[in-house]
Amino acid sequence: MSILATAYGAAMKRTSTNSSRPLLKHFPTLAAFTASILVAFLFRDVVVTHPPALLWAALVMVGATLLASYYSVGTRSTRWSLIVPGISLLSIALLRYGTGGTTSLFAALIILPVLWISAQGGRRWVIVAIFGTSAALMLPSVIDHRWPSDASEWLRGIVAPAIFGLAAVVVNELSRQARQQVDDVQRLVREGENLLVESLSAAAQLESNEVQLRAADRLTRSVLDAVTEQSVVGTDLTGLIDVWNPGAEVMLGLTPFQAQGKRYVFDFHLAEELDARSRELNYPPGATVLNPGFSALVESARLGRAEVRDWTYVRDDGSQISVSIAVTPRVDDQGETIGYIFVATDVTHALESSRLKDEFVGLISHELRTPLSSILGYLELMRDDDEAPLSTEQLQYLGVAERNAHRLLGLVGDLLFTAQVSSGKFPLTISTVKLGEVVSAAVLSAGPLALGAGVELLIDLPTAALSVRGDSVRLGQACDNLISNALKFTPRGGRVTVGLGSRGDCAVVTVRDTGIGIPESELDQLYARFFRASTATRNAVPGVGLGLTITKAIVTAHEGELDVESEEGVGTAFIMTLPLTEASLDD
Repeated sequence: MSILATAYGAAMKRTSTNSSRPLLKHFPTLAAFTASILVAFLFRDVVVTHPPALLWAALVMVGATLLASYYSVGTRSTRWSLIVPGISLLSIALLRYGTGGTTSLFAALIILPVLWISAQGGRRWVIVAIFGTSAALMLPSVIDHRWPSDASEWLRGIVAPAIFGLAAVVVNELSRQARQQVDDVQRLVREGENLLVESLSAAAQLESNEVQLRAADRLTRSVLDAVTEQSVVGTDLTGLIDVWNPGAEVMLGLTPFQAQGKRYVFDFHLAEELDARSRELNYPPGATVLNPGFSALVESARLGRAEVRDWTYVRDDGSQISVSIAVTPRVDDQGETIGYIFVATDVTHALESSRLKDEFVGLISHELRTPLSSILGYLELMRDDDEAPLSTEQLQYLGVAERNAHRLLGLVGDLLFTAQVSSGKFPLTISTVKLGEVVSAAVLSAGPLALGAGVELLIDLPTAALSVRGDSVRLGQACDNLISNALKFTPRGGRVTVGLGSRGDCAVVTVRDTGIGIPESELDQLYARFFRASTATRNAVPGVGLGLTITKAIVTAHEGELDVESEEGVGTAFIMTLPLTEASLDD
């Protein structure tokens, strides 16, 4: 069908191209002129009145024919081909002059080039045809240098062009309609071709998509079957299991035949954990929850938030294992949620290792803290001993030792704090805190550090007081960490801006720098203990990688969020969001 449509379109184009050849359009005029010349020579004594005019008429017609042939060769533009019928009119006028002038038998030949001219697109060519006709009819009088001698000649010079003009109008309109019909047919052919091509393309795409879908299905099944260290469980919107991979079989002790279509995912969870999670979600009064247990598992995924939480799986034999579960929605082609995927990793050994590591860190930190405090105490006694004063050089050495001891003591404090966070024993002294005062104090204490680093430190505080419920010491520690980090990672001549504002029912503390930035691929690792960005190690920025871990823990403990925006080589912004107190909201 496509071949037929293409062939028809090509035929239409060939017809249109051939019909526009100037030589083909000129041929009827040439044939009629040639016949007239033959008649004139056959009846020379009767018809011919001026032989040289016939010769000139023949030469002009030859010129018109050559010009028509020139414009018909190859792909030359035919824009100026209308010169040909104009020259033909001149040739016919000379023929009339040589065969009796106004009484010539061959005046009717004028209609042929007139038809050619009037068939062009546009009404202006009708006017051109009329004036061309008048010129051809009046040329014999012009050559003889005389005006028409009687009224019949004047009428012939007026009526004949008018009649030819009417014919030109009719031909022009018929030609316009014919061109419109040809254009419509060609447009329909093109549309048909396009539709056919689109249909064939859509069919090929569907076939390709089907092949890809089958391949993707095989790949998905092979991937699921290959995953044995994690359990992958798929459910519908009610929690009924319809996907059960080998990892789930190993982890929970049931075969796919025993689980798919027969068990619900919340059957493998502790009821008390599901109840506790439901209470955390704090559904609004009057809300109808058809299955609170399943809703507790998928609520974050249903709202479009990625969530990984620790849960306890209950195996088929009743034993329990600690798992980390990532929940994601399953969607159809229209983007509608049709179920959920639960990917669980056994973290029993990891949690035990983490607990032992935290205990070890806590023990070592505690054991280090006592001798460090003793060292600092004796250093202070040596510095303040009036009976045996130290020299300037000795005091300098003592200052270096004291600074490093304080640094070690701070590091030990950070290690103890991270151990407390990991063990869930995170002490907070809650009160109403004016956040502006905390931020101002942090900026003030960082002033000397900024001055020494050659970095401009700016602060932007709102006019209204913003209060939060929290621990002022810990919040100050979080601000200190963010500001000191920004100063460390900002080269000399840079700028650090600390801003405080509000957004909705939350206070927002923003620490923005013009420093070296953090690679985008490393942003999700920033809050891991002892992690340091590649830009930090590459630029030899000192640190152990605990500051952001501590800051994140403090913000989370205050039911807030810590976000980061960074572009390598441009700068970084940390945004700390904390819920405002009711008094601040009323203000």
